[in-house]
Amino acid sequence: MKKIGFVGIGLMGEPMSRNLMKAGYELFIYNRTASKCDALKGEGATVCATPKEVGANCELVFTCVGDAPDVEEVILGENGVAQGMRSGGIIVDCTTSSPALAREMHAKLKEKGVGVLDAPVSGGPEGAKLGTLSIMVGGDEDVFARAKPVLEAVGKTITHIGPAGAGQITKSVNQIVLAINMMGIAEGIILAQKSGLDPAKVLEAVGGGAAGSWIMPKRGPLMIDEKFETPFFKLGHHTKDMRIATDWAKEIGANLELAQRLRQMMEPLVAEGKFNFDHSALFIAAKRANE
Repeated sequence: MKKIGFVGIGLMGEPMSRNLMKAGYELFIYNRTASKCDALKGEGATVCATPKEVGANCELVFTCVGDAPDVEEVILGENGVAQGMRSGGIIVDCTTSSPALAREMHAKLKEKGVGVLDAPVSGGPEGAKLGTLSIMVGGDEDVFARAKPVLEAVGKTITHIGPAGAGQITKSVNQIVLAINMMGIAEGIILAQKSGLDPAKVLEAVGGGAAGSWIMPKRGPLMIDEKFETPFFKLGHHTKDMRIATDWAKEIGANLELAQRLRQMMEPLVAEGKFNFDHSALFIAAKRANE
């Protein structure tokens, strides 16, 4: 494959696209707000007028947009990628979206010979820039095998989980564990502060032991300083992910009490205007519970 497309040039899409170009692929891009394509255009990417045009030019197209309705529009819509893509093409959706939609798209597009992989990613903008994302993939094994060399340009840990929808379900697991971990750190900081200890030293101490995690040194300092305005990952997006996870859990009869409680703590923060805060702003809910 030589011609690759990317629909959704945001915090994740821009660095992922840049890594695709660094790997030698000819890149075709689209974004609803066209000005977000300017930097990549200056670096050699071709800007298209519609997702359909991206699909018509490419053998494989990544999509990374906001939520399930956006995914449906840019892939299945009148001007969607699938409308322009020829038989044998592959669509790799990196959006954290609905498992049900992933299965629906797989069934619909298989009929026209287009492969679809639900391939949400973890690692945030940092991982996107470094090309070290963890990519969890659902879809047909043969389609995954064809797409994997391209995925290796943007990710480090690339795992085919199972059939269509499996990638999205796995991302829900990721987001639940991440949110619970973050709230554990938040409450730990509160306990340290109320005990008169330096929370930074406490996190340094416990971070070297069994309680250590990827998220602790990366988001713990933001919680301690309460500096959430510049997002590594937006609280609104993580809240959306928790909605997807808990809705899916309800659909299949899984009782996820902690995940549901965290969703109930996150949604009011988003409703009061903190959508664009870093997701470590979950600390605000822990702090308010102690006022």
